[in-house]
Amino acid sequence: MSAIPEFTSRFFLDALSIVLIDILLGGDNAVVIAMAVKSLPEKQRRMGIAFGTGAAVVLRIVLTFFAAQLLQIQFLKLAGGLVILWIAVQLLADHKQVSGSGQPVKSLKQAIWLILVADITMSVDNILAVAGASKGNLSLLIFGLVLSITFVAFTSSLLAKLMDRYPIIIWIGSAILGRVGGEMIAGDPWIHDKFHLSRTADIGFQIVCAAGVVAIGWFLERRAKLAYNTPRP
Repeated sequence: MSAIPEFTSRFFLDALSIVLIDILLGGDNAVVIAMAVKSLPEKQRRMGIAFGTGAAVVLRIVLTFFAAQLLQIQFLKLAGGLVILWIAVQLLADHKQVSGSGQPVKSLKQAIWLILVADITMSVDNILAVAGASKGNLSLLIFGLVLSITFVAFTSSLLAKLMDRYPIIIWIGSAILGRVGGEMIAGDPWIHDKFHLSRTADIGFQIVCAAGVVAIGWFLERRAKLAYNTPRP
C-alpha cells in the first residue's frame, strides 16, 4: 500500500470519489450522533461530538484492514442490525423520557458510548467503499476516513440544533435508523442464503423495521407519561 501520494489526475479523481462517498454514506451516522447528544447541554454536546468522532477515527482506520473479511462472517451484520434497532429505540425513548427535574436524561459518557457502538456497527459499508476508492493508496485511505468523520461531526451538530427547534426530526431520525438496521439484517450472509429475499421483500422489511422502531418509541413515551402523571400513594 503506497504511503507517499503522487498528485496525478487519477489521484484527484479518486479523492473526489471519496468525498462523494462520504457525503452519500455519512448521513446515517450523523443522525445517530445528533440524537445521542440531543439532550445534553451545549458544552457537553460539543464535547460528545468531539470525543465520540475523534475516537471513531482511530476505530475506523483499524477496522478498514479487516472490513472485507468481517462482512463475510455469518450473523455479524445480523447482530449489528439488531444493535442499531436497539440504539434507535433507546435514543427515542431517552429523548421522550419524562424527568421531574427537567435535567437531561443522558450523561456525556452514555452519549459517547452510543456514538462509538453505532459508528462501529454502521460504518462497514462506508469503510469498504472508501477502501475501494483509495485503490491501495494509504494517503487517500486515511484522507477518506478522516474526512468521513469530519463530515459526520459537522452534519450531526447542525442536526442536533434542528432537533431542538423541530422535534419531528427526532422521529424521522429514529425511522431512518430503523431502516438502516433492517437493511443490515437483510444483508447478512446467513439471512441472504436462508431466505433469498427479493429487492421488494428487502425494502418491505426495512419499512417494517422503521415503523416498528417508531411504534415502540411511541409506546415507551406513552408508558413514561402515564407513570409520571400517576399520583403516588
